[in-house]
Amino acid sequence: MLSCTNSTEKLTDLATLSTDFEMDMRYATDNNFLEEVLYDCGTCLLLSDVANALNDANAYFIEKGYRIKIYDCYRPLDVQKKMFKKVPNPMYVADPAEGSIHNRGGAVDITLVTIDGKEVPMGTDHDHFGEEAHIDYTQLPSDVLKNRKLLQDGMKQYGFDVLQSEWWHFNHKSADGHPVMNEPLPCK
Repeated sequence: MLSCTNSTEKLTDLATLSTDFEMDMRYATDNNFLEEVLYDCGTCLLLSDVANALNDANAYFIEKGYRIKIYDCYRPLDVQKKMFKKVPNPMYVADPAEGSIHNRGGAVDITLVTIDGKEVPMGTDHDHFGEEAHIDYTQLPSDVLKNRKLLQDGMKQYGFDVLQSEWWHFNHKSADGHPVMNEPLPCK
């Protein structure tokens, strides 16, 4: 049986660590695969270790002339249920019966932008449910393959693993064993 808690108190608001991220919290808008607003605000909450590792990764990318653009962080289980109802394919949306690492505050959906905010080509948009988004799909322009490798290699240095079917989705190793949460985002 799935263990679930209703406390986001142990999560860190990424904005308290840095303002150097670009934010595009898709589920706080209707610019997502469900085409509806799922979050009351665009707050990025993560487990403390994950937030610190992401902040360190962003500092690494800034030194290289990029920065991280964030699409999603902690996700309440009720939102996961809505997503799975629309796309009941665990290759792309984790089964809420098991919970997602997003529901534990240990996953991020991200891309890279240049320091001045220009999108870095990655071959597909966030939440593209098809083989072109898979990390082993190689029928892409060389600059896209190079950009994906840069993102994956950089994130790996800070304890993140990429999801095979989504170039943008990274789980942090420290999130294993944390409970699933279903608390809505604490919006001010």
